[in-house]
Amino acid sequence: MKESLFKIPNMDCPSEENLIRLKLRGVQGIHQLAFDLEKRELKIYHQEEILPVLTTALDGLNLGSHWLESREIKQIPKEREADQRRLLWIVLAINFGFFVVESIYGYFSKSMGLIADSLDMMADALVYGLSLLAIGTQTSNQKKVALIAGILQGILALLGFLEVIRRFLGNEATPDFHTMIWVSVLALGANAYCLYLLQSSRSEEAHMKASMIFTSNDILINLGVILAGLFVLWLESGIPDLLVGAIVFVLVVLGAIRILKLSR
Repeated sequence: MKESLFKIPNMDCPSEENLIRLKLRGVQGIHQLAFDLEKRELKIYHQEEILPVLTTALDGLNLGSHWLESREIKQIPKEREADQRRLLWIVLAINFGFFVVESIYGYFSKSMGLIADSLDMMADALVYGLSLLAIGTQTSNQKKVALIAGILQGILALLGFLEVIRRFLGNEATPDFHTMIWVSVLALGANAYCLYLLQSSRSEEAHMKASMIFTSNDILINLGVILAGLFVLWLESGIPDLLVGAIVFVLVVLGAIRILKLSR
């Protein structure tokens, strides 16, 4: 049994991880994949003779991957898949729940910041769902789900961005800063709880580390919406809310593009 270490400089989010998993799923002789998102490294536990196949497959993804070293091992490290799945389901449920909550309150408070944050929550839930789906399903099914999820996320984000432009050019009512702030505070608490759960797992697997990074980014977005609400109060203008909404919608579009890579 071999443990081969690859450096993948452009692997910086769950989309790249899923892309790699899909690419290597059909390769015979792979026993386990171990990702390190912070170091941007991948360990592959495999039969000795397939190293050239692995190198070729990873090169084809154009993520800048290169082989570092290989060594003989006697036993593959055990994965805690059940615990990881449970945590990912919890994070997915919280993200989807706040997608619904922020969408409703964003609509009634006329806050594009809340609506944009809700779509970011949905985007994260889609990524976590794809990570869970990647275990035990056929590659063709995974690619179909990635295609649908990426298209849906991209369309919603683009529509949201167009709505930001329409409100900027029109004479829209100032959003309700009270709702913006207290809903974002609740979302901030939920994301902080998710981050606590993920950090408590002490997992070295990429989908767990990626989830920590995504949740940390969500906390920053929540703080951004809270800050926008304060500026709406101070300036008595909806411009800060529109600016935050536009920034988040751009981030969601970029995430959709990454997810669409999985469908190729």
